[in-house]
Amino acid sequence: MKLEPLPANKVIKVLDKLGFKIIRKKGSHVILKHPDGRVTTVPVHKGEKIGRGLLRKIIKDANVSKDEFMQIAKEV
Repeated sequence: MKLEPLPANKVIKVLDKLGFKIIRKKGSHVILKHPDGRVTTVPVHKGEKIGRGLLRKIIKDANVSKDEFMQIAKEV
């Protein structure tokens, strides 16, 4: 499945479904943490989407497959 740019709020919803919870916000960045210790940061800028490169990094931080991430993104 092809990786498409996504709005930040959708990325946060996908991470929430994967078990991540928002632990803090600093400026325009939201930091999410999984109970097993994985941490990732999502930049939130109104009207902008998260590009493929940063999305790849977030998926790597979340330790899930690209296909699994995009499948959940379609559902939320």
